[in-house]
Amino acid sequence: MHHTVHAVFCATAARTPEADFLFTEPVTAQAYGIAPGALRWGDAAAQVERLRVAYAAAGYGHGHRVGLLLENRPAFLLHWLALNALGVSVVPINADMRSAELSYLIGHSEIALAVTLPERAADLLAAATLAGVSAFATMAADDVDAVPPARTAAPRAAEPIGRDTECGLLYTSGTTGRPKGCILSNAYYLWSGEWYAALDGVCSVRPDSERVITPLPLTHMNAMACSTMVVLVAGGCLVQLDRFHPKTWLQSARESGATIAHYLGVMPAMLLSAPPSPADRDHAIRWGFGAGVDRKHHAVFEARFGFPLVEAWAMTETGVAACIMANREPRLVGTSCFGRQADFLELRLVDEAGADVPTDAPGELLVRSAGADPRRHFFSGYLKDTEATDEAWAGGWFHTGDLVRRDADGNFFFVDRKKNVIRRSGENISAVEVESVLNQHPAVKTSAVAATPDAVRGDEVLACVVLREDADVVSPEQTAASIVTHALAQLAYYKAPGYVAFVDALPLTPSQKIQRGQLREMAHALPGQPHCIDTRSMKKRQG
Repeated sequence: MHHTVHAVFCATAARTPEADFLFTEPVTAQAYGIAPGALRWGDAAAQVERLRVAYAAAGYGHGHRVGLLLENRPAFLLHWLALNALGVSVVPINADMRSAELSYLIGHSEIALAVTLPERAADLLAAATLAGVSAFATMAADDVDAVPPARTAAPRAAEPIGRDTECGLLYTSGTTGRPKGCILSNAYYLWSGEWYAALDGVCSVRPDSERVITPLPLTHMNAMACSTMVVLVAGGCLVQLDRFHPKTWLQSARESGATIAHYLGVMPAMLLSAPPSPADRDHAIRWGFGAGVDRKHHAVFEARFGFPLVEAWAMTETGVAACIMANREPRLVGTSCFGRQADFLELRLVDEAGADVPTDAPGELLVRSAGADPRRHFFSGYLKDTEATDEAWAGGWFHTGDLVRRDADGNFFFVDRKKNVIRRSGENISAVEVESVLNQHPAVKTSAVAATPDAVRGDEVLACVVLREDADVVSPEQTAASIVTHALAQLAYYKAPGYVAFVDALPLTPSQKIQRGQLREMAHALPGQPHCIDTRSMKKRQG
């Protein structure tokens, strides 16, 4: 049994040194300014070893954390594997983050080093200064001979590196405050790859043969723990795209020889919007792995493109330890069904009082691992937040915050999210985080943020804004633009409001808290009204 992600990588590299490990297709290569083509397992192992030696010589070791702001480039994976060999946890940093987000992440995670795109180094250093972190350095991914020395000794240098060692720290949106840092162990990642490699039914995985294509970001659990880990465990090749390009995705799949595709719910809709073509089935994809496909698009997509979209449910906190997946027939295509309960999982659906709900009634999904350890292969906890960890595990069950329905045959159907999280194009956005930035604008007295439906992205961010009495307002359009510009300077572009609605007051509870239920109803009705300004055109990827 392998005890680290690095160890399983080395084992597969030793077995298949001449096979393709990573494939960079032309669209991604052009976006990143790197060479297209394949990186073989043996060559990747040599690069990882060179990095491992350099980090070790600089003093990095068990218990340190290092940030990676490298987008979806091959360098991300090579640095992760090298650092994992030393017991160093990596903290993926979304390249779309701006000052407020970077400052929080650097201060909270206590990373002393960030491996970054050169053009973002100054932003990271400024964010570290804003966070009051003086012992902080950056390096470019290819500066192997100039790794900044570690400022402190490895905190756990005397302890063996193993399955319980922290492998990654992934930040997930909170419901009432700042994003939480999910501590993820080697066991979490290894089980993800082992589970994936053993799938059956519609989703069989052929050892050393699959080529897995994904546009999902390496800052998320799916790309780090699912698509990457199945390749490390089962062999084969990873085709990591820079992002999803609707016009060239099928071309990329063909050129890379992809056999398994990862998707988000918005992707099928975008692909279906193009005119049908005989080339739609000119690919080697056997099945797709994802979540959230629109019910009206599911069967239509499969008929047109010739491969099944297999829906699944999981969270960063649960990993695949609680994954529910529709990998066996009947999949009930077009019903929002995401599968049936696996043997390794225990679950309940409960009402607001914590009582089990009857068949076909929606209830919050509670999950845990079967057996003696209910937290086996789940996240290890929220960094510096024992209270939130305990709350999530209240009563011995992990509370997902998702409303789910189960039919008489044991099929599960997604109903809605109980949590106050906006999900735009697969990105989870904390309303409270966005509000804290909007409220800093000089014209804003207070604000509240909610999701409003978007035909392409699932959700869009809508901000209800109460202006200060002395605000200098030229026009609603200019004020809305100023507020969004302010947000874009501090937040990733997708978190900024796509709509700004000027209101006289926010819906509040008797204790003066935002009435989220009423706010959600308002957010559905506001777009199109005169005082609701459409600012979606301002939301563009930066840099």
